[in-house]
Order: sequence, then C-alpha cells, then structure tokens
Amino acid sequence: MDLEVKDVNCSRNESGCQLSDSSGGVSTALASVLIFTIVVDILGNVLVIMSVYRNKKLRNAGNIFVVSLSVADLVVALYPYPLVLTAIFHNDWTMGDLHCQASGFIMGISVIGSIFNITAIAINRYCYICHSLHYDRLYSVRNTCCYLGLTWLLTAIATVPNFFVGSLQYDPRIYSCTFAQTVSSYYTISVVVIHFLIPLLVVSYCYMRIWVLVIKVKHRVKPEQRTRLKPSDVRNFLTMFMVFVLFAVCWAPLNLIGLAVAINPVKVAPNIPEWLFVTSYFMAYFNSCLNAIIYGLLNQNFRKEYKTILLALCVPRLLIMETSRCATEGLKSKPSPAVTNNNVAEINV
Repeated sequence: MDLEVKDVNCSRNESGCQLSDSSGGVSTALASVLIFTIVVDILGNVLVIMSVYRNKKLRNAGNIFVVSLSVADLVVALYPYPLVLTAIFHNDWTMGDLHCQASGFIMGISVIGSIFNITAIAINRYCYICHSLHYDRLYSVRNTCCYLGLTWLLTAIATVPNFFVGSLQYDPRIYSCTFAQTVSSYYTISVVVIHFLIPLLVVSYCYMRIWVLVIKVKHRVKPEQRTRLKPSDVRNFLTMFMVFVLFAVCWAPLNLIGLAVAINPVKVAPNIPEWLFVTSYFMAYFNSCLNAIIYGLLNQNFRKEYKTILLALCVPRLLIMETSRCATEGLKSKPSPAVTNNNVAEINV
C-alpha cells in the first residue's frame, strides 16, 4: 500500500522538510556525533579484526561471527557515513542518485548484517553452553563457514527488495539516503518484524536459556549433571549479551517509530516530533562504534591485544614481527572453540 505522507516521507525537493536555518547548532551536533562515530568505528573494529587474527585464544568459531559483525559495522564508516557528513556540510545531497542508492543499500546491508550476525553469535553461545557435547560437531570449520555464508546470503536477500519497492530515498531531516518508512505500509511492517523483532526474539530465547543454566550452575541446582562452565565462558557470554542489549536499545526507537507510522500513517506521522525522528536515526548510527568498546571493556584478551597493537603502532616493525609470530603459533596449536579469557578455572555441577 503506497502512502503519501509529506511529514514523514520527505524527498529532496520538499524544502518544507529541511531543517530550518536556525538549526545550525543541530547540524553541528549531528556532524560531531557522526565524526566521533566514524573515528571510533574505524579504529575500534580494525582493532577487533587484528586482535582475532593475532591472538590464538581469540581464533574460534564464535569469534568468526564477531569479526563478521565488525566488518558490518566497519563498512558504514568507510562509505555511507562520510557521504552523510558531506550532506550535512552542504545542507543537501550533492553526490548524485547513484551514490544515494549505493549508500542506502550498503547501509541496509550493514544494519541487517549486524542483527543477523548478533543472532548467529547468540545461537553459537547457546550451542556452546547449553549443548556443549554436540558443539564441536555443530561448529566444525566447514559448518561454521557455511553458517557465515548463510548469514550474509540472507542479509543480501533481505536488502535487495528495497530496489524493487523504491524505498531508498534521501531524507533531508537526517541528511541520509536511507529506507523510507512510508513507501509501503506492508513492506515497512515486514522489515521491522523480519529484520528486527524476530531476530530479537531468537536472541532473547538463546540468552534466556543461557542465563537459566548459569544460575543453575551457580547454585548447584542439579548435582547429578556434569555441566562445566569456565569463568571465561560466562564473561564471554556477558560481553555478547551487552552487545545485544546495546543494539536493541539503539535501534528500538527507530523501528518502533517505523512500525507505528506504517500501522496508522495518517494519525501517527504528523505527531512524531522531528527531533525524536532525527535522534532515533543517529542513535542507530552511533551503535556501529559501540561493539569494539564493549569487547575492550569486558574481555581480557581483547583488551590486552588492543594495548599491544596501539603500543606497537609507534614501532611498526614490532607490530609486523608480533603479527607474524602469532600467525605461526596459531598454525601449530588448535585452541578450544570458546576460550576467550586467560582464567581457566572451572565450576562443576
């Protein structure tokens, strides 16, 4: 069902949707947020990728999806975000329709790829902690590569329909070529349900089951079982749980607004304040730089690698030598599939 709601679905020629001349402070604030996001996004996600490559304790099936998530976050900082920043500086889109469509498509790939990778990480953690006896078989190297390929295949399939619906448009309020929520009510509802709500339900189920098991282990509820959880497993789970929570918090406002507008565009659209719409979008943009920070704060091995890499940047030769040595060591030993912390004490039930 096509909609014509000027207040929400702005086009480039609708000057009434442009931020007023008095909102120069808002533009400056948005540009500052975006510059910070781009810098931290690039630096943080490059550190994540290099850390997994360098540290044999981080090279496991679960962290393959962590690297995949970092790639999804990194691509938006390299192409769409700089174009948005250029539009803010020019107060208009000056890069042409090709860049508009391409940046909107890559933005969609990144967003959907992020939530699908977060879902894959949750399923991986669920299998490792709740079905540990079958984990090695389920997440062999071959199977893990297949899961990763399937994740990105589903991401591409979910993004391509935007070209047929014509939903990738420039919105002057957020200076971005992005998904227009009012092109089709049915399509918008499908996007929110399939690309956000269902993955969140799957992730919530996986983490709920893990929480239940962790509580049982802690309180020794079933002594007849021989469930083993290392503190490193729990910390790794908490790290990925925080990644999920922050993603949900950052993206929920935008998705809920889109869902509300799609259900009742005539009544809801005019009543959504512009500041709320813009804030919801830039909250979502800001999420792409948070994951690397969470890894550094909560994971000992990532934090250690961050420090080593940053210090070695002052001596590039040292970084190359360290990287070569770590790569050689990784070929000589096969790490446990979920060892992510140096603490290997076990809690037995």
